[in-house]
Amino acid sequence: MSSPRPLRPESPVTPLHSQAAANLRFIRQTMERAASFTAVPGWGLVQLGLLATVAAVVSAVQPDTWHWIAVWLAVAIIATPYGFWTMHRKARKLSTSLWSTNGRKVLLSFLPPVVASACLSVPLMLGHHDALLAPSWLLMYGAGIMAAGSHSVSTVPLMGGAFMGLGVLAFFTPLGWSSVMMGLGFGVLHLVFGTLIARRHGG
Repeated sequence: MSSPRPLRPESPVTPLHSQAAANLRFIRQTMERAASFTAVPGWGLVQLGLLATVAAVVSAVQPDTWHWIAVWLAVAIIATPYGFWTMHRKARKLSTSLWSTNGRKVLLSFLPPVVASACLSVPLMLGHHDALLAPSWLLMYGAGIMAAGSHSVSTVPLMGGAFMGLGVLAFFTPLGWSSVMMGLGFGVLHLVFGTLIARRHGG
């Protein structure tokens, strides 16, 4: 009579709820990668456009370049945290997060050109290349918007391209036009594209 075969140890069975949770995580991550980041604050851009329009008028009457720079530096100090706050607010409204997969891609695409522009501004100012400030700001900001727009709605890269085009045009305008070009870019383009984004993508 043959001896009974030894029983093999049963392999651990993954609980059903653990499998379901893992599947849900995978589905959510896949959808995040496929979806566009829609938490671009259209009305927030409109408000920034209004601020920049006022700044363009104020900067145009400044007595020298350093006062002109001070006006736009003040705008940047106000606009940067406000812009991120409005984006965070819209993300919460859409039940998403700035730190989602596409949210991080948008931020990491936008920040490097803007930081590079800020760093380039220092030698331009110290070297008295004042006429290059407005064109470089418009061009680099547009590059950041266009790069970030590759992970967002289609209106965003169009806005980035418009900023870049205006920046290139600004290189061929005299220094006295700097406030006009800044107003057309950070003022008018924000107003136009902000309104389009707000109407097409929920605020």
